[in-house]
Amino acid sequence: MDKSVQRKLDEALDGPKFQRRIKRRNLVDLSWASGFTVGGIAVIASVLLIMFFLVYVVAPLFAPADIEQGKTFDLQQSGQEQTLYYGVDEYADSALRISDSGRVYGIDLSTGEKLRDERLPIGDARITSFTRISQGDQLMGIGLDNGSVLLVQYEYSVTYPDDVKTITPKLTYPFGQTPLTLSEQPITHLSARKSGSQITFAYQVDGASQIYVKQYDMIESMLTEEVTLDLYQQGQFAAPAPFKWLKMGISMRNLYALKQDGTIFYFDIRDPQQIKLVETVNALAPDQTLTAVQFLIGEYSLLLGNDQGQVAQWFPVRDQDNNYFLKKIRTFEVSDQPIQDINVELNRKNFAVLDASNQVSMFNSTAHNNFASFTLDQTVSQVHISPRGDRLLIETPAHQLVTFDVDNEHPEVSMSSLWGEVWYEGYDEPEYVWQSSSASNDFEPKFSLMPLTFGTIKAALYSMLFAVPLAVLGAIYTAFFMDAKTRQVIKPTIELIEALPTVILGFLAGLWLAPYMEAHLAGFFSIIFLVPIGILLFGYLWSRLPEPVRLLVPTSKRAVLMLPVVVIIGFVALSLSGPLEHLLFDGDMRHWLTDSAGIDFDQRNAMVIGFAMGFALIPTIFSVAEDAIYNVPSYLVNGSLALGASGWQTMVGVVLPTASPGIFSAIMLGFGRGIGETMIVLMASGNTPLMDANLFEGMRTLSANLAVEMPEAALDSTHYRVLFLSGLVLFIFTFIFNTLAEVVRERMRRKYGSL
Repeated sequence: MDKSVQRKLDEALDGPKFQRRIKRRNLVDLSWASGFTVGGIAVIASVLLIMFFLVYVVAPLFAPADIEQGKTFDLQQSGQEQTLYYGVDEYADSALRISDSGRVYGIDLSTGEKLRDERLPIGDARITSFTRISQGDQLMGIGLDNGSVLLVQYEYSVTYPDDVKTITPKLTYPFGQTPLTLSEQPITHLSARKSGSQITFAYQVDGASQIYVKQYDMIESMLTEEVTLDLYQQGQFAAPAPFKWLKMGISMRNLYALKQDGTIFYFDIRDPQQIKLVETVNALAPDQTLTAVQFLIGEYSLLLGNDQGQVAQWFPVRDQDNNYFLKKIRTFEVSDQPIQDINVELNRKNFAVLDASNQVSMFNSTAHNNFASFTLDQTVSQVHISPRGDRLLIETPAHQLVTFDVDNEHPEVSMSSLWGEVWYEGYDEPEYVWQSSSASNDFEPKFSLMPLTFGTIKAALYSMLFAVPLAVLGAIYTAFFMDAKTRQVIKPTIELIEALPTVILGFLAGLWLAPYMEAHLAGFFSIIFLVPIGILLFGYLWSRLPEPVRLLVPTSKRAVLMLPVVVIIGFVALSLSGPLEHLLFDGDMRHWLTDSAGIDFDQRNAMVIGFAMGFALIPTIFSVAEDAIYNVPSYLVNGSLALGASGWQTMVGVVLPTASPGIFSAIMLGFGRGIGETMIVLMASGNTPLMDANLFEGMRTLSANLAVEMPEAALDSTHYRVLFLSGLVLFIFTFIFNTLAEVVRERMRRKYGSL
């Protein structure tokens, strides 16, 4: 180069104009690099914030209970009265105490002030027995020594004098203040239940060897609106002697007479005129003694406390012949001291236990957990739990009432209740169940995440079984064998399917595909066999045609000829559905599956999900896999072909190994979308949370469950937080699978990167 030219070039490079250009370019590069860095960090931060928020909402589910001692009051009473019952209002601000002398006291739990002091309308009669008839509306029966029963109901009124909330407890008499006469002898044992418009009493009188059962109809006067009891039917049976407790179940069907040695006599009293002894059960070991008996809320489960510090839960279950028998479901280890008292919460399956060492323990039966325990430094005679479980009332022999505030919003949640099999009331065996709500007040929440997780995996796997073969094989042919012109039409067309809203696919799957598939079930299964056979047969016949005819269609476009073949074979297969059902399945394949094969069938099932969601996943898998195969370096393909390898040999030996990381990524992307898919599963799966891999039954997924139940979940309730927990599980689930996919993809890239 001429020296003058070189000098001018050096001057230009060193000039201010060029330096400004270099600085501007460096600034642009730095700006873009900073933007990418900030964007990446922002994405990571957003993901972490989402996870932090999920953990923040879920964390209270597993927070320990907080118990603080409140105030201590002196009980104002006459003589050495013993407490029969404590009624506490919903706000735990006041209590009503009924004593065995027939006096009723109202107590302000904030100040200890006496709100009420009156006597039950029992005259000179003496109280000899007591029972709670209905836990929900707090109806009680008080047996008297004159053979009658007084029916009383605890209520409270809320007023706002001077804008101050005032709660006043009171007793009402829904059937009048005149006791109902059952006998002429003192009632020593009494149990009763109300169901609908009937009340059933079971009782034993002093000196009798019989237990009497009387059923009354509640009749309301149209004029005065007074409710009277009219005897409907009655019966009696020999009493097991000596028994200490008499307990009747909520359905007025089960009656239990219990002895201190743990023997339970289980009677069926549905028909008082034909009472049956169902079975006799020994609930304790020979060296144990029964010390406390109580019904869990719902009056279905019996809680039996013994002298060795254990509480066992028993309830009736059905055997294979549909007969009921008592079964011990679970045992709660309290201490090594005798159980003195058991008291239950009226809203949840919680109960409080008092033992001889003055230890108070609180349990939840569904979660099978002890969420609180503490020991008092003074003797305790009784423990009572408020309706919402937020306050404990502890009575001492010195006639003092000690209050404790309990903060534990979610006692029904534990790892065993979320992920383990739980034996729920009324079930024949332990099961995984999701059932978050019911119309019944004594409902036992069932928050097992197992059926939702199983349904999520089931839906994704069945859809992948349909989508992966079609998408990957289609990508292989399109990228490697198809000519460029045809590829430019096929690839965008398939990718365009991804633009279809999933709600439309779910709508079509649920309202059209599901009933159509049910009506042509045999035809859909025949497609699986006839289409491959038809394609092979067409290929064989094509190879038999004269070469001039075959050359009319270029090799790279011959796959287009398969389209009408597949359509025609599919049409023929569906047309054969009716004849095949008559020939092989007695005219109805669904009926044959249910009755002959013993396979449950739901119209909206996993097969429908496989087709519908698989159709939605095909474009994602196809597009990524096709790009991975198409972008295999041409020198690898040409080198293989130049060495004499055929097209298929080149595909299997060179192209697929090189593109395998991309193909694997495509499959995992499809699986990840299948895991998180909502609308298709929501509209076409039936939303039944089942633990069954049956192709012909539906499922409920984590995402669909969130869409269905989140709008109706009460803010900060257990249901609300468990739904967020399911979202966190879905988040972690996707994170783990994506991480594993990335690890596998990197290993495959390193392995085949040297090709």
